[in-house]
Amino acid sequence: MLERKGIAYRRVDLLPVIAKGALRALRFPRATVPALTLDGRRVQGTREIAEVLDEVRPEPPLVPRDPDRRAAVDAAERWGDGVLQPAARRFSWWALRRDRAPLASFSEGARLGMPIGLAVKTAAPIVSVAARLNGADNAALRADLSALPALLDHVDELIDEDVIGDDEPNVADFQIATSLRLLMCFDDFRPIIENRPAGALAIRLVTGFPGRIGPSFPAAWMPAELLPAPAA
Repeated sequence: MLERKGIAYRRVDLLPVIAKGALRALRFPRATVPALTLDGRRVQGTREIAEVLDEVRPEPPLVPRDPDRRAAVDAAERWGDGVLQPAARRFSWWALRRDRAPLASFSEGARLGMPIGLAVKTAAPIVSVAARLNGADNAALRADLSALPALLDHVDELIDEDVIGDDEPNVADFQIATSLRLLMCFDDFRPIIENRPAGALAIRLVTGFPGRIGPSFPAAWMPAELLPAPAA
């Protein structure tokens, strides 16, 4: 969103779990990311940041000014934040708890203040706590796998209804596209996302997204829509 506004910024990366204490030390009111300091103001949350950026630089707007369109975008942003993003996080932490090797690929270009190799080698406690905090257990994973086709269908519906996917992206576009890009890091999911409108939106708005996680989920837990098509 900062790039969309043409606002220069310095990115600071924080390790999961540890980030909560770091944000408190930096005097942010909540222990959540994204978090932004702008002209002395501390702002957290995608929607809150979008509103502040619109105040500072109104064009192009991230939050629609038309009341009806704003209501539709607000609902889509809340869904992306409260439904799609938590599922993407649970998939990630469930997989990384079983194999931490992909952490190195997600750390490409990160500014962690320590060597990437050391961060990966010492990540086991962080991954374990993050998985627990995000509720990434077997029951949740199976429920998320069953729900994923419907979640992707909903994104495509939002695009078809012009709530998201326009040439001028809004706050809901950015909220949803980033979660889709995380899902596309999974070899299990990328083939079913990249060729649908949801995948095209994610690639257009989030041009670079490091990380790759190989096949991770038991085939018996995968709904038929997520399984590879049989060979001809």
